[in-house]
Amino acid sequence: MGTQQAEIDGAAFNISEPLLDIFIPPKPNGAAALVVGGGGYRRIGLVKEAYPAAGWLTDIGVTAFVLTYRLPNEGWADGTLVPLQDAQRAMRTMRSRAEAMGLDRQRMGVVGFSAGGHLAGTLAMRAGLRTYAPVDEIDRQLARPDFAALIYPVVTLEPPYDNTGTRRNLVGEQPKPEARTAWSLQTQLRPGCPPLFLVQTDDDPVISPENSRILDTACRHMSVPVEFHRFSKGGHGFGIGEPGTPASVWPTLCHAWLQTLDMLG
Repeated sequence: MGTQQAEIDGAAFNISEPLLDIFIPPKPNGAAALVVGGGGYRRIGLVKEAYPAAGWLTDIGVTAFVLTYRLPNEGWADGTLVPLQDAQRAMRTMRSRAEAMGLDRQRMGVVGFSAGGHLAGTLAMRAGLRTYAPVDEIDRQLARPDFAALIYPVVTLEPPYDNTGTRRNLVGEQPKPEARTAWSLQTQLRPGCPPLFLVQTDDDPVISPENSRILDTACRHMSVPVEFHRFSKGGHGFGIGEPGTPASVWPTLCHAWLQTLDMLG
């Protein structure tokens, strides 16, 4: 997977081809995670979100695959589907390389931020959706992640919590109700979805805190394992957390969660 792209303030856009950057830990434990930055499906936060997350993952032994995915409003015929196409292909690519890289195909998850959290959640909940025709042997691999950590994610595209760039850039200014429903995470959740880890702050000015609360409630209704961490302050776009702030503990909490799932070997 290769790319040509433009960048402003460490965020990528004008993606001609998707890209996977691989970060290998000093002491790999066989686990892997796809890392998906946010940006409202208008750009992708690499420097502030994806790369720091990759650094944290490699510190705990997890091989990180940072995805630069195509954006829906950049002239693609498949429009809304292209981010999910790239995420599915990325997860399949990871599994296809598992043996060569010493990775466990059953310990591969996804970590996403903001709109990237929406994409990560969509991958977890709609991994079986056929979004593109198979290209090669890689597409025989499963696209379903084994866990999903969604950090200040966009969850719903339905009113009254739909005033987000994610909604506008993914389904348009005046989307049909069925489009809102199809791309809202809580409506796509089903029993058997992978375990979810949610992080949200109550003072987020960009994404209503109700997003994560809605998904937490849906998980409990569907008996999908979920761990939800709320912080009173922290705002939006804090990535792995500013040192000394309440939200900066979420990587430690996520590390413990991954250990309880036996994902770290």
